[in-house]
Amino acid sequence: MGNRLTQIATRTGDDGSTGLGDNTRVSKASGRPQAMGDVDELNSHIGLLLCEPLPADMRELLIDVQHQLFNLGGELSMPGYELLKDDALLQLDNALARYNAELPRLLEFILPAGTRAACQAHVCRTVARRAERAVVALQQHETMRAAPRQYLNRLSDLLFVLSRALNRMDGGSEVYWKSERLARQNDATE
Repeated sequence: MGNRLTQIATRTGDDGSTGLGDNTRVSKASGRPQAMGDVDELNSHIGLLLCEPLPADMRELLIDVQHQLFNLGGELSMPGYELLKDDALLQLDNALARYNAELPRLLEFILPAGTRAACQAHVCRTVARRAERAVVALQQHETMRAAPRQYLNRLSDLLFVLSRALNRMDGGSEVYWKSERLARQNDATE
């Protein structure tokens, strides 16, 4: 395959438009570039998470997720084109089942806190939710497959679970929200 990008500073976007993969130009403020940008930002945040010490299996999973997000971004940039395959969603479902099985039941909401890796996983989760909202908004105006929306929804769930797993590594734990309900429950058991 030849070089796809021969020049980065093309100046073609100076007018507020951007080119899609099908050679059409759209406003940078329209839904498709918004969704593409959110997916790109998510991928960048996952790259930052990969800078942290992670278990090898989690690292491999997140590296593959980055490739799948690139596929998803490519699909968003080419209306009517399919790059994100069904097995990508299955991979997330399998990882969710695996990591959830290792975690105790949640007692209350948890805060996006704890270790730096867990906090970065939470940042990734929130960006994944924003990307999902952008895709949902786009799907209200354009016909699209459900796979991009489903992938982002499932990925945000997985990132939540991974944040819990990362906080529990080496004997750590989640940081629970200090709710009145939990305080009353704890007082009743003491």
